[in-house]
Parts: sequence; structure tokens; C-alpha cells
Amino acid sequence: MEAILVINPGSTSTKTAIFADHQLIAEETIRHSVEEISQFKGVIDQTDFRYKIIYNFVENEGLINDLVAVVGRGGLLKPIPGGTYRVGEEMLEDLRTEKYNTHASNLGGILANEFSKQLNIPAFIVDPVVVDELEPLARISGLKGIERRSVGHALNQKAVARKAADELGKTYETCSIIVAHLGGGISVGAHKEGKMVDVINGLDGEGPYTPERSGSLPLIDFANLVIEEKMELGDVKKLIAGNAGMKSYLGETDLREVEKRMNAGDKEAKYYLDGMNYQVAKSIGELAVVLQGKVDAICLTGGAIYSSYNVGKISELVDWIAPVKPYPGEMEMEALYDGAYRVLKGEETALEYA
Repeated sequence: MEAILVINPGSTSTKTAIFADHQLIAEETIRHSVEEISQFKGVIDQTDFRYKIIYNFVENEGLINDLVAVVGRGGLLKPIPGGTYRVGEEMLEDLRTEKYNTHASNLGGILANEFSKQLNIPAFIVDPVVVDELEPLARISGLKGIERRSVGHALNQKAVARKAADELGKTYETCSIIVAHLGGGISVGAHKEGKMVDVINGLDGEGPYTPERSGSLPLIDFANLVIEEKMELGDVKKLIAGNAGMKSYLGETDLREVEKRMNAGDKEAKYYLDGMNYQVAKSIGELAVVLQGKVDAICLTGGAIYSSYNVGKISELVDWIAPVKPYPGEMEMEALYDGAYRVLKGEETALEYA
């Protein structure tokens, strides 16, 4: 059996899975308690701790000797095109030094490399969050010296777009698809002929508000708030990407709880949930313009799409543009496996990070 190990690190968990011949052989979401994580100064210091736990998982499944490759979630690197990248020294240096910021996903390539060294198998990452395939006009922000960035759920966005294209009897490289990923953060991407040519970047404060992020804000009012509260940059980041959105309006970040409150008659909960879906639909419409109205499908994905209410509210506003296809949850583990598999089978060439 030719098995591939998939590693997807999160802040308090490590999702681990083993695939072979497009079948899931074993999986486990390893939870890390606050006490376990707090003993480390930073994310990178957790490398050995997480490696040993993952190794024990694979060993207990009796699959160590069956592994032919390992693939990790791509972290915060310099902007690069989408694809499957071989883990190399330059990539590892940028991840270990946290050159482009700190995030648990930085451990993906590092942990993959540890297995690569131990087992003498190739290590890859696939479609990291910094995938940048923006067209030139999409980079213009409106203020000289500041450019729009491509930051979003690239891995899941591309996986969902590929799945939708396949269901349409087409390929990702021949389709025009809009994908909206609704989780703790929201990103909306325009995919054209195999590239994510524009993206509503929620991490930088664009687009819809989310369970915990502000989305776009009236700039003058926001600037006044920053000045009045004497905020530092760190305070601003925490506010717009952690203490805004539903949390600021309702004191709640779990959309399931918001929907429960709405169903129990809480009009305020309904108002702000409808507002979020309204803003998501606006972003989809914005990207339909980027694709000149030639949209094969609109895909809705992420945890919020388990809710038929959210799917219905967004669909009723955008289904005149193109058919709406919901894909609840995320396909990240399968997407990581598929990227490595395509390289191993010669369907794609592994890219070099340089």
C-alpha cells in the first residue's frame, strides 16, 4: 500500500490523516489543552511535541512503513502561485523564523519535513493561505503605497472549485467559479481558468463581517475610534480580527448559537445573521463583475454552510447569477492529499519555493 500522511496544524489541535488510493485509511484530530500549549514560548517551539504525537498515531495504525510521502498545511510564506510545493530549506527558514508572521499552519511544512528526514520520503505543502494569483488591476487599493493582498482560504477554495467543476463535467482550468468560505473568517474568491484572480480578503478587513471579524468599515469613523481610544497597531488587529463582527454585536462567535437565539425569537440575532449573509451576497456580486457575469457556479463552503438558513439567505440573493452549490465544512485534508498524489503520479510537477 502506498500511503500519504496529511498534517493540518491548528492553534489547539492537529488534524492528521492517512490516505491511500483516494481512500481515507485513518484519521484523528489530536486536541491540545491550554496547559500543554502554554508550556511553549511560541508556535515553532511546539515542533517536537506535535511530531511525537503524530508519529505515535501513525505507528499505532501500523502504517509507518507504508508511507511514500507526507504533506502539510502551508503556512504564512511570501506570496506564491497555487500548486504543490516541495518542502525545502528556504521555505523552512521562512517558516521557522516566522518571517511573514506567526500562525499554527507554519508548523505544517516543518512537521512534514521531520517525517521526510526520518523516513526518507518527499515532503510537500499545497495551496497555502498566501496563494497569490491576483490580476494586476485587483491589486490596486485606492491609496498609493498600499496594495491589496491575496489572503484567503486558498486550499479549501481551490478544492471546492475543482469538485464543482468536476460535477459540471468540466475542469478547474476551464471554469469560472465564485467560492465563498464562511467560517470564523470569511473569504470570497473569483476563480478563472485555474487561478484565483481576485479575493475578498477578510483578514485585512475587506468584505463581510464574520463571527469575529469586522469586514469593511467606514474609514473616517474607524479612524476617529482609533484616535479616541489611543489604540496601538496590536490593539487595532485584535479589534478587527477577533473582537468585531457577531462578537461585537451579540457577544457570540458560534453561529449555531446565534441561529438558536434567532429561532427562539431573538430579533436582534436574526438581524445580524441576515446582515452577514447580505454582505456575503454583496461580495459574490462584486466578484461576478470580475468574471464579467460568466459564472459557471457559486460555491458556498465552510462551517456556516451546515446551516440551511444561511445557504437559503445567500442563495435567494445570488442564484440569478449562477447555480449555487453548497459544500458544508471544508475539504482541506482531501485537498492536501490530492495535491501530493497528483505530483507522485506525474499529473503535476512539484513547484520549488524560491
